[in-house]
Amino acid sequence: MSAVTLKNCIKKYGDFVAVDDVSFEVQKGELFGLIGPDGAGKTSVFRILTTLLLADSGTAIVEGHDVVKEFQEIRNKVGYMPGKFSLYQDLTVQENLEFFATIFGTTIEENYELIKDIYDQIKPFSNRRAGKLSGGMKQKLALCCALIHKPEVLFLDEPTTGVDVVSRSEFWQMLIKLKEQKITIVVSTPYMDEAKLCDRIALMQNGKIMSVDEPKNIIKSFPKTLFAAKAKNIYKLLQDFRTDKEIESCDAFGEFIHITLISEDANEERVKEIAKKYNPENFKVKIIEPTIEDTFIRLMREQNNLGELKEIVNGK
Repeated sequence: MSAVTLKNCIKKYGDFVAVDDVSFEVQKGELFGLIGPDGAGKTSVFRILTTLLLADSGTAIVEGHDVVKEFQEIRNKVGYMPGKFSLYQDLTVQENLEFFATIFGTTIEENYELIKDIYDQIKPFSNRRAGKLSGGMKQKLALCCALIHKPEVLFLDEPTTGVDVVSRSEFWQMLIKLKEQKITIVVSTPYMDEAKLCDRIALMQNGKIMSVDEPKNIIKSFPKTLFAAKAKNIYKLLQDFRTDKEIESCDAFGEFIHITLISEDANEERVKEIAKKYNPENFKVKIIEPTIEDTFIRLMREQNNLGELKEIVNGK
């Protein structure tokens, strides 16, 4: 039995569709990632699954319980860490932990082994008010509070947004250790580099799920040869390539631009020939392996093109 099942879920705010016919399953003990930018609909999905928001249609099941009919059972079985720090900032670290333990009828000591590795890192600050903690420490405190009652499913909504690179890395190491304890983890993030740390991911944009699979399989699904090119004037190169009829896609990635050609037998020499038309200085090109971000951008472009086609067919 799946730990989480979302089927044909729709949520609207007026005319705006935040969750548009979303379906996916999360297996027990899985580390599942919901990947997408701000406004993609990730938080609305999380609020539906944690019984904080009612969907307009569709069904949602968590650990065998319906989110509408059996919301109380679900609340006792899940831990939820929202994107915005929501603990009591005037209470100390210790007081926050004791408060949340009391709400769930447990104690810090009862489930200490579960939170030990995380708690030991914030224990030196146990008498400090939560509002005075650094971003990384707030993150660890919030995770401890979400785990204090030993949930079966842990929902983490953009837990690493706004924290430094080191804290992000430490946080994911903690999640991997929690997964070893058979806790199902559902995490959302806008960071594409975090996607590869999940067992499976769902790519989400404009309220829709574009793809659900293992990260490596999503990368393998990229259908074209991908090139990385750069020149002295990278912005001019980007603009020139975007106007060329042989270029299928052209996107900026740091000091490079990532390119696909319309031709199926594209190679580096052909890209160089195309570039010669625009006389770029210090031009270099190489074939590269696609990333999750490359695949996401391609799927997003296909989704937008499909939307435009539907509007044309419907006469809009």
